[in-house]
Amino acid sequence: MTGQALYSLFMLLALAVYLTARHYTPTSAEFRAIPWRQRTVLAFAALIGGSLGAKLPFAAVSPAGWWTAAAWVSNGKTVVAGLIGAYLAVEGTKLLLGVRVKTGDTFALPLALAMAVGRWGCFCYGCCYGTPTGLPWGVAFRQDDDTWAPCHPTQIYESLFHAFMAGVLIEIVRRGWLKYQRLKFYLLAYFAYRFLTEFIRPEPTGWLDLTIYQWVAALASFGLLLQWWWDARHDPAPTSQLEHAG
Repeated sequence: MTGQALYSLFMLLALAVYLTARHYTPTSAEFRAIPWRQRTVLAFAALIGGSLGAKLPFAAVSPAGWWTAAAWVSNGKTVVAGLIGAYLAVEGTKLLLGVRVKTGDTFALPLALAMAVGRWGCFCYGCCYGTPTGLPWGVAFRQDDDTWAPCHPTQIYESLFHAFMAGVLIEIVRRGWLKYQRLKFYLLAYFAYRFLTEFIRPEPTGWLDLTIYQWVAALASFGLLLQWWWDARHDPAPTSQLEHAG
């Protein structure tokens, strides 16, 4: 089976894992009270926002021009921008629909499980690998000059991170902690992880010797922390602290 076929297989498996986990993840009474039409619109907003966000950085620098169809259907996607795009699309759609219910708790655990599976597709395809390494677990990947070199298998590192976060989220859900803030907690952890692991990724650096993904992760984290602070000040429930459901 080719790398492209394995990539597609793992993406489909990740989708199946997400939908299954989403079905069994506990939901609040407030979320269940949202009309199914609005929930469907929010799901499509997440899908469209995530897809466009994942392609945006590559389309923006496409030689064909960001406004062309070729820029948006070419290879290249980024998880960081995809998550931000999905999050912003859902928040914007909720604002337009007048939905004031916190919906993120329902999606945090399914997303972590799906990401843990999907990153293996990147590993099999041979993309998203890290910098060359002499460590014994380095994996040989084809470089831009068609040579092969042992590199950090950052796809596996990230899969393990998401699997670990899924375990953390399961415990958080079981104990009733971080109600209404679980998705923010998961995204903040992921952005911190990506900021640190960018140092072993072969990405070009810019201002302050940081990559564009590090800057995006830092800015997104600031926005999430600001929203969390706003929730703590304006929501009736004390969501800024660990809160037991019972």
